[in-house]
Amino acid sequence: MSDTKTAGGTASAAGLRGVVAATTSIGDVNGERGELIYEGINIHDLARHSTFEEVVFLLWHGRLPKRAELDDLKRALGECYELPAEILALMRSLPADAEPMDTLRTVVSALDFYDKGARDQSREGSLRTATRLTAQMPTIVAAIGRLREGKGPVRPKPELNIATNFLYMLRGEMPKDEDARLFDVCLILHADHELNASTFTARVVAATLADIYGAVTAAIAALSGSLHGGANTNVMKTLLAIGEVENVESYIKQALASKAKIMGFGHAVYRTEDPRATHLRRFSKEVGERAGNTKWYDMSRKVEEVVMREKGLYPNVDFYSASTYYMMGIPLELYTPIFAVSRISGWTGHILEQYANNRIIRPRAEYTGPRDVPYVPIDER
Repeated sequence: MSDTKTAGGTASAAGLRGVVAATTSIGDVNGERGELIYEGINIHDLARHSTFEEVVFLLWHGRLPKRAELDDLKRALGECYELPAEILALMRSLPADAEPMDTLRTVVSALDFYDKGARDQSREGSLRTATRLTAQMPTIVAAIGRLREGKGPVRPKPELNIATNFLYMLRGEMPKDEDARLFDVCLILHADHELNASTFTARVVAATLADIYGAVTAAIAALSGSLHGGANTNVMKTLLAIGEVENVESYIKQALASKAKIMGFGHAVYRTEDPRATHLRRFSKEVGERAGNTKWYDMSRKVEEVVMREKGLYPNVDFYSASTYYMMGIPLELYTPIFAVSRISGWTGHILEQYANNRIIRPRAEYTGPRDVPYVPIDER
């Protein structure tokens, strides 16, 4: 559907495609050039040189931290890693086969009860809440993974950074430095992406002056939808279904002939390669080489080759993150919750920005129904 004009002269577009709904200094996507920036800094520079904690500070404060500021943030995050005992009890009481995103949404909403400063929407109060949620999100997701396997949650180590601590809590043992650094960069790559569905949801809810827990709970609900989160899980399911490199060509061609969507390709904004996929492609290869098994990377490269040749589509952030996470031993059902472990930084950054210059978000709808319909009494219908 192309842009149309309502009777009042207001432009409308299906899915709000191309409609500017907010101003932000946090992140920007240039789809034509395949460029992503956070506060003006190119994602490639951040992926090569930064850390997730440094990016969290950047998204919240609009600049990179000084060393003492970064140390303070890391200390504050570490102090907040642990979950209230009541929350762990709640998690144990939920169905063992509950969808992880449903559990995550429920737990984040419940955390509101145990944060006495949740209603403090001053800049200082909001930063405290953002710090708590950013620190506790990976603890929740790791606990979900453990509980699904019939294991007990692993207590976090406050001295570890978020990436290392998550892998430690999930596996019950310290990760290799290479895996911890790779996962740290994965968190950087997923931290923000302008007004995607979940971030827009968070801003809409925050604009009503609901608290941060409410806005993030809504964002998680948006992320749980199959058209937003979950693509990398489906990518891995496809790779598992294909099975071997020699099966790729026939599988993909048959899927395309039947009009099936190949997950992990194309994007609503990018018209060239997603810059995040550039790094994740390399990570997929590196993890496979370290494990002595590049099968999933090789299959992914072959899928990319066939889809590009047949459809001219580039891989997006989800495509190579699938095989990267799989080779790191991360369960498929945790892929989307891990997205939230990273994106909480962007969500809270946008919420802070919304609070700072708030105006309730109230768009109009283009009415397409009938008018002047007479009311008919019930006995005459």
